[in-house]
Amino acid sequence: MASRPSVGLRARLLFAFALLCVVTAMAVAGGMYHMARIEILVRAQDSAVRMMKDRLQTLYPLRDPTPDESKLAEIADIVTDRNSSGLALYGDARVSTGLIPEAIPGELRFTVAHGDIAWQRVIWQGRPILIIGTPLLITERRDSTRPSGIEVYTAVSLGAEEASIAALAARAWRISGTALAFAVVLALLATRSVLRPVRELGRAARLLGEGDLRTRIAVRGSDELADVARTFNDTAAELERHVAQLRAMEADARRFVADVSHELRTPLAALAAVADVLDEEAAQLPETAGRAARLVSRETLNLTGLVNDLIEISRFDSGVVALALNEIDVAELVRATLRTRGWPEQVDTDLPSGVTARLDPRRVDVVLANLVGNALRHGEPPVSVRLSADPQWITVEVRDHGPGLDEAVLPRVFDRFYKAGAARTRSEGSGLGLAIARENARLHGGDLTVANAPDGGAVFTLRLPRRAHDPDGGPD
Repeated sequence: MASRPSVGLRARLLFAFALLCVVTAMAVAGGMYHMARIEILVRAQDSAVRMMKDRLQTLYPLRDPTPDESKLAEIADIVTDRNSSGLALYGDARVSTGLIPEAIPGELRFTVAHGDIAWQRVIWQGRPILIIGTPLLITERRDSTRPSGIEVYTAVSLGAEEASIAALAARAWRISGTALAFAVVLALLATRSVLRPVRELGRAARLLGEGDLRTRIAVRGSDELADVARTFNDTAAELERHVAQLRAMEADARRFVADVSHELRTPLAALAAVADVLDEEAAQLPETAGRAARLVSRETLNLTGLVNDLIEISRFDSGVVALALNEIDVAELVRATLRTRGWPEQVDTDLPSGVTARLDPRRVDVVLANLVGNALRHGEPPVSVRLSADPQWITVEVRDHGPGLDEAVLPRVFDRFYKAGAARTRSEGSGLGLAIARENARLHGGDLTVANAPDGGAVFTLRLPRRAHDPDGGPD
């Protein structure tokens, strides 16, 4: 499943700063806008109600509780000016100076009809207006009042207030935009100060991973990022110290193996000569002495092989191995390897003629002998060797038809001193043969791999370039 593209830390910080600023600015501006809007409208409403009450005070005491149209017109004119219109109602009679009954909400009329003053903001013909309604009262003896049945309404335009509110909203948006731009600038500065040490840390970690153990980070300040830088430097220094110790120990171990191996060659040569004599005389010795002589001869040969393998692997480790390249017929080289070891009758071959390559014949012979010998000793017949080639590479496959290798063993087959005892019969070798074989393949610029065949058996594949390069001397 494809992973989603990752957003960089810089983009995330910018987004977080911008989002925080926008939310804060919108919350502050929205709160201020809401409070200012209420304040403006309440002031306009209170002013209009107060003005209407003041104008209607001139009518008291009512001289005629049953007014005609002229009296209603006088009442409507009292609550009308250039910014407002009026309406006077008495029973079925009505006089309007611009305000019509249809503009008055039913709830407002109901409240006024029951003797209470009321007001309500409405939208009429696309314009905001404030409608105020009040009943006219008749004062009786004992200062009691009763409704006269006259209802007076005035409609005050709220256009100026709405314009002020719109201007306030526009200013709030401009402030939010300015705050957003300011936040982006702050975010850029913050991300620069944060990301610079992060980038340095990433670069240093990459160099450290590539093997430059002297990599360090400049420590600036005393914040958390500085603590991270100091921790990285301490870790890198400790890692450099441990790696230096391990390299020194590894060099000492290799030198010890090389020295011991070389020191053993001379006494082993003498032992091998004596072993040969014992092996020849074993048949004439008593049975017990003969078995002992043959055991000494066999183990001497095994020890000689182990020492030779140790010397060879130490030469690879020290980097002193060189190729002796020659133009060879690869098929003939394979046949010579089999013939020298007496294996032609035990191995099936598929060796097309005319396949030539510039290789080190001695080292390729070592690889082939190791692979075929392992197949004959640890696998089951038939063992086959198959050669193929293309213009750039040659491939030699060595296969047996045994049980194959356990999947857990495959990754470790070429490890030094590793023996797949659980998967195959017990090995009598040193455990270095396949490691040396792979080193020889890589010395040529190729490789040696292993896999299990689908129908059983292990398949070792040797892949070599047709024009190998000497790693020390370049193209031969």
